[in-house]
Amino acid sequence: MSAKLDQLSASLQAVLGAKITKQINALGEITIECKAADYLNVCQLLRDDAALKFEQLIDLCGVDYQEYGDGAYDGLRYAVVNHFLSVSLNQRLCLRVFAADEDFPTLPTLVDLWPVANWFEREAFDLYGIMFENHPDLRRLLTDYGFVGHPFRKDFPMIGNVEMRYDPEQQRVIYQPVSIDLRNNVPRVIRSEGAHHG
Repeated sequence: MSAKLDQLSASLQAVLGAKITKQINALGEITIECKAADYLNVCQLLRDDAALKFEQLIDLCGVDYQEYGDGAYDGLRYAVVNHFLSVSLNQRLCLRVFAADEDFPTLPTLVDLWPVANWFEREAFDLYGIMFENHPDLRRLLTDYGFVGHPFRKDFPMIGNVEMRYDPEQQRVIYQPVSIDLRNNVPRVIRSEGAHHG
């Protein structure tokens, strides 16, 4: 690990200490985890502490860990991953937080700390169904108004649940149940036994 990452790691330990539940140093970047209950407090310190100064939230996205690692994973299902940048100290950080309730994943909003979180959180809500408490306008961002479900969840069908088409009689777009059969899109390689490949 470089001297710069060593310094950031020491600063994180000094400022956050036991609030960091896990730390991973990989690919030239530090990733930390904290409990959902500490999320807002940790983010406030990441932004405001003089040794950290993460003024910018670069990205926030949802993750669904169902069947992660071919089923070997048995932790919490839904997480939010944040990427931060400190322009003044020229350092980056990744923060992952898991929502405690799998049936109704909820985390506090970061909009009051970084206003840019607004649309990122709307996207995570729309695609993964992660709720953000105290978000000023939490509604779908990418799917249609009448959309049912959250399309990036691992258990959402690949072909969806409905399809839309223009109906010339009604002269409008209508929804109807999907008319194609659900199929497995994983490609299979079939080779004849004893075939020689040169």
